[in-house]
Amino acid sequence: MHVQVRDGLLEGEVLDNVLGGQYYSFKGIPYAAPPVGDLRFKAPQPVIPWDGVRSAKAHGPICHQFDMFTGKLCTEPSSEDCLYLNVYSPDLQPKKPLPVMFWIHGGGFLSGSGNTSYYGPDFLVNQNVVLVTFNYRLAVVGFLCLHTKEVPGNAGMKDQVAALKWVKDNIRHFGGDPDNVTIFGESAGAASVTYHLVSPMSKGLFKRAIAQSGVNLSHWAQAFEPRLRAEAIARSFGKDTKDDEELYELFKSLPIEKITNPFAPLTLEEEAGIRNNGSLAIVDEKEFDGVERFFFGDVYERLKNGIHDGVELMEGYTTDEGVIQFAFSPKDNFFDKYNNYVQCLVPQDLAMKCSVKDQLAIGQKVKEHYFSDKPITTDNIEALIKYFSMHFSYNVIRYAKIFAHKDTNKLFFYQFDMYSERNIWTEQFGGRFDIKGKSVCHCDDLPYLFSTEKVKAPLTSEATQLIQNMTKLWTNFAKFGDPTPDSSLGVKWPAFDPKKEQYLIIGNDLVVASHPNEEEYQFWEKLHQQYLQ
Repeated sequence: MHVQVRDGLLEGEVLDNVLGGQYYSFKGIPYAAPPVGDLRFKAPQPVIPWDGVRSAKAHGPICHQFDMFTGKLCTEPSSEDCLYLNVYSPDLQPKKPLPVMFWIHGGGFLSGSGNTSYYGPDFLVNQNVVLVTFNYRLAVVGFLCLHTKEVPGNAGMKDQVAALKWVKDNIRHFGGDPDNVTIFGESAGAASVTYHLVSPMSKGLFKRAIAQSGVNLSHWAQAFEPRLRAEAIARSFGKDTKDDEELYELFKSLPIEKITNPFAPLTLEEEAGIRNNGSLAIVDEKEFDGVERFFFGDVYERLKNGIHDGVELMEGYTTDEGVIQFAFSPKDNFFDKYNNYVQCLVPQDLAMKCSVKDQLAIGQKVKEHYFSDKPITTDNIEALIKYFSMHFSYNVIRYAKIFAHKDTNKLFFYQFDMYSERNIWTEQFGGRFDIKGKSVCHCDDLPYLFSTEKVKAPLTSEATQLIQNMTKLWTNFAKFGDPTPDSSLGVKWPAFDPKKEQYLIIGNDLVVASHPNEEEYQFWEKLHQQYLQ
């Protein structure tokens, strides 16, 4: 089974869908030239066309990476030559072109891929959409910034744009509609989505967007002192210099294996593990002749005044985002730093801009609000999860409130609260701390959208129904710009407006509510208004 694309002829395959039926699969399609050698930090370059038939039955290599959950180098086939995408379609020649869903994986800009190990297409293509997944450059090769023409930053985001352009040019050959593309992503992928909403490079390449558990307002989505960070990484390799050319030559020459997990603290707090200002992320690019900028300016200003007109957005968070915090924390003496130093309870964006005196005041207020000034232990770990969760959901809600004031755009807001044996991340992360009850962790929404090798339990009738509900909402939005265009799901999801702030709780039942997480949001908002200009 062959498909002709711009760069050559592809041979795909027909695969069985775990929900029944079949779909067409094309994997490992190059969407840009290998970003190696002198192209290591450059914007992606065009694919060199090939002769004959190229097999598209296996994934291309993923970006060489460090697995942030296992603490080891990733075992999947990996390479610096990693700019490949995958297309899955229910029908190559439909009567009417099908909506396209373009998935941007998360992983903290350090790890992840578009492969079926996590992101199998079965559930979504079963709803009659074309799904595209892909890899982009990560860590140093994707997000290093020297603020120079040679290394301006945001290479990984420019990869994402190149993949979107490939979709625009080629997706019709797979039965997809190039004029009806929905970009969607989770965590760092969701932050990426919200950057695309304001990037001049992305304008016109998509129609709708879904941001799951992440926005560009989050501190971890904005690079902290990127040039100083690059110099610190260089020092970790024995090169103490501020010279542009010396830094560039060093980073161009280092083997990819050495720069997959660049730990280079800039502050004593980072060194001690008290703070994590994010290693590498999206930067405010400086202007250079002949270099197109993915993002520049202030994220708040661009959200208020730079969102692409007419784009429809679906956005939300999981109920217990903060359970993921336990994935990166040693169990021994875990609570000590929170009990001994209230500064550790200060939200990151406040800690980065407030005096020590103000940090102590903020930390004390947080401790009183969440823990009634009692010691933090396993006895009140639910309160700690609630606190950790707001590190994600505060900015997600804040983003919605600002976005909803723009009359030319429509927003649907949600809280994800489904629970079944598919909540594998709750089990994996929460289990380390013996967390009881039905938590809905960061990433727990993903196994309801994608088939994944990580879920070992068989598909029960209950889980299948939850998957049907979830994928119906997502694909309805992609098809119609409305997740509930009819009564088939038994609920009407209203658009989010600044006054009523109605949203959908996506649980084992679907329930409309208003003013998401109002009490916690107002507490955090008051702290920000009091201590930040």
